[in-house]
Amino acid sequence: MNKQKGFTLIELVAVIVLLGILAATALPRFLNLQGDAKAAALQGMKAALQGAATQVYAKALIQNAAGATATTVDTTGDGTGDTAVINGFPRSTAIGGLISLDANGVFRDSTSTAGTLYIGYDSDASNTFVFGTDAACYVAYSETLTAEGLPTITVTSTGC
Repeated sequence: MNKQKGFTLIELVAVIVLLGILAATALPRFLNLQGDAKAAALQGMKAALQGAATQVYAKALIQNAAGATATTVDTTGDGTGDTAVINGFPRSTAIGGLISLDANGVFRDSTSTAGTLYIGYDSDASNTFVFGTDAACYVAYSETLTAEGLPTITVTSTGC
């Protein structure tokens, strides 16, 4: 008796088809790292905003400008109040000027509501990020509302 061991042609074809289906569904997830990179860049932007806000607050404390009223703080050392603050932290209209946005259009900023600055990715190639129109891939900086409060900085990366 001659017993042969091995796989039949049908078994081999079934395994190849199954691997093809798995590759077609799983491979795009592994290859599409652009969304993960954008989400990581947003986390970096959040850290930059936190650092800028902390440095301005320290300057405001030194200059006795950390009260609840809106004022300006000298952040450049030239003797003029050049950064608008409220409660010692940068206003949403001022903090964008304290950090570097990518000149190649990666980040675009848009203040869409009073007291909040949105910095995000331009998803429709309009050369500006528009909150509510572009994809949900942004960092939001909201001014502090109380003298003891901190600015709120949140990352939304569901649309990255």
